[in-house]
Amino acid sequence: MARSLVDFLTEHASHQPDRTAFRYLVTGDCDGETLDVSYGRLARRSRAVAAWLQERGLAGARAMLLHPPGLEFISGYLGCLSAGVVAVPGVPPQGRAQNHRALTRMKRLMADADAKVILGGREVIAALVEMAEHLPELADVICVATEDIPDEAADAWRAPDLTPDSVAFLQYTSGSTSAPKGVAVTHGNLVDNERIITERMGHTPQVLEEYGHELIVSWLPVYHDMGLIGPLLNTVYLGFTTTLFSPLHFLQKPERWLKAISHYRPHTSGGPNFAYELGLKHATPELVDGLDLSSWKVAFNGAEPIRPATLRRFTDTFAPAGFRREAFYPCYGLAEATVMVTGGSVDAPPTLLAATDVGPHAGEADAAAVGCGRPGPGLTVTIADPEQGTELPEGRVGEIWVSGASVAKGYWRNTLATRETFRATLPGHQGRFLRTGDLGFLREGELFVTGRLKDLIVIDGRNHYPQDLELSAEMSHPALRPGCTAAFSVSVDEGVEGEQIVLVAEVAPDAAGESEKITDLIRSALGEAHGLSVRDVVLVHPGTIPKTSSGKIQRRATRTAHLDGTLSLVAVPAEC
Repeated sequence: MARSLVDFLTEHASHQPDRTAFRYLVTGDCDGETLDVSYGRLARRSRAVAAWLQERGLAGARAMLLHPPGLEFISGYLGCLSAGVVAVPGVPPQGRAQNHRALTRMKRLMADADAKVILGGREVIAALVEMAEHLPELADVICVATEDIPDEAADAWRAPDLTPDSVAFLQYTSGSTSAPKGVAVTHGNLVDNERIITERMGHTPQVLEEYGHELIVSWLPVYHDMGLIGPLLNTVYLGFTTTLFSPLHFLQKPERWLKAISHYRPHTSGGPNFAYELGLKHATPELVDGLDLSSWKVAFNGAEPIRPATLRRFTDTFAPAGFRREAFYPCYGLAEATVMVTGGSVDAPPTLLAATDVGPHAGEADAAAVGCGRPGPGLTVTIADPEQGTELPEGRVGEIWVSGASVAKGYWRNTLATRETFRATLPGHQGRFLRTGDLGFLREGELFVTGRLKDLIVIDGRNHYPQDLELSAEMSHPALRPGCTAAFSVSVDEGVEGEQIVLVAEVAPDAAGESEKITDLIRSALGEAHGLSVRDVVLVHPGTIPKTSSGKIQRRATRTAHLDGTLSLVAVPAEC
């Protein structure tokens, strides 16, 4: 019986060594250069990396992975697993300025994980060596480019003594509401979650055969759980072929994603809601006419609030290219549960609830709710009162709690946070529950996510979800960038007047002359839709609102920057 993904890789390399495991589009274009790696080659490269680590006595140590987009990360990650080394995926610093944010995060992760080795691409390792005098953290760390580890090293590889409880890697949380923490994901967690992804997304043997084992196209960053545990590791788990390309190439030309789906005709592809919005933004009639999206059966959408309007507009726009409404696949997950918790039903349209359908006990969300499907087999999802620690009835909004074999061991070397998050108990239920920090409700067994517990805004005793306020603001003027708005509350006069709303929004560069008009429209939109008076509307330059590695708005970080006066303002905000 397979105990880890290392066993699955070994099996595929033995039974289908010549089958392509991963195809990488070097330029992001289907007609550009491609790099392929077969299962036989991938197993040998992974074992070479593993043997290199084993020879240096690093079993059980943490290895930070700093690879640019491409195939080297895959052999580096699987090499760690194959050596019994704990992988720590990170974002490589890039460019002459070495991307200050990525460098700061890398140093923080290195210190928290106590990393003993860095595996990376040649350019990244060379850059780190040049910066060594400014990075004292590197003094006792071994750095190596995985490309420079010879194939022959694989001959010395020894299968590690892994158990389901062995830690496979540390997935550092995106930190949308707090400082990032390292989730200790075990080999058992990984195998269980791959089982759930396979079942929920309908990756059956029949589907693999029908699609000729060409199952996934993905641009998602592989250092983040959605891109890593979904497209990348489900490929290794099942032994099919996945086409990858760089997130940067997607952002530069979002149409590349749709063209790759049309060309390679996969069963599954997806991303956060903003990805579909970007696809819409670049959807010319000529593009739609040239696409065939009829093979696309699972268009997963997760990691950030799912907008009903996005689903409708995307379906309407790309229906002439064969895209079906039933392909949309809202899902919910988080790093603490490895990744996937709930998912929709393949070939069934998403469940949409209008605010009036949610019921009087489901909170005060103004936008329609999108169902995120049902729990994967073996997982239990319940809604709890976060203060009382008791289960709430169907239809009531509370904190989402999860239990099952996919739930991770806890946070790396953080006993207090582990106890608070992973050790909840619920009367009438056995075992421990993971407190997700997310708000939602259950209806006929389906999960509806309504917001983040820590981001909830309470004004005059009424609950407001920031994503609802942000959506209303974004729809008030076309110069406001989708998914680039942050709503939060601030105390006024040390709390004497209570909390008031601040709205920070990125605007297109050519809209600076309309700042006053845009500000007025935002105030009007929030007043009409939510009955709220806005203290400040702050317009900032594109790309300056803090976001997590997965693209989630960091509202608390934005709030701090606003209070510190460090936001990149387009116009000085007017106060009420």
